[in-house]
Amino acid sequence: MEKRRFLALLAALPLARVAAAAPQAGRFDPQRDAVADVEAAVTRARAEGKSVLVDVGGEWCAWCHILDRFIEARPEVQRTLEDHYVVVKVNWSPQNRNEKLLARWPKPSGYPHLYVLDGQGRLLVSQATGELEAGRDYDEQKMLAFLRRYAPAARPGDKI
Repeated sequence: MEKRRFLALLAALPLARVAAAAPQAGRFDPQRDAVADVEAAVTRARAEGKSVLVDVGGEWCAWCHILDRFIEARPEVQRTLEDHYVVVKVNWSPQNRNEKLLARWPKPSGYPHLYVLDGQGRLLVSQATGELEAGRDYDEQKMLAFLRRYAPAARPGDKI
């Protein structure tokens, strides 16, 4: 009986590694391998015909949490992201500045900061989120215009 449990545990290990490699939605985790997360997102985006939205920030960042709540509260923004993007959160904090990844792109002027990549991993835009704000929140129309602008070319039947 012990041998069967051991074999079942061994069989589950590859699945555990795959699950551990997926970026954690809603959190900026300094322990994550941002390079691997972005590479996985680009691979998925290429396969699904999507773009990659890299959201850089930290748990310390009030505007990062405002952005998360903004997205959660707006079904049309959520739908646009789900239909056209693979989203990756990349931590930037004293614990992990993710310099190896972030050195590839223009330096952000503040956080959160958004980068959009195509399905080949090429940078399409470096976006300061301050330009998408409205008072103490984000502007839904500005955000949707931004997301739609960098979504991959629409396929017949797509709604963007």
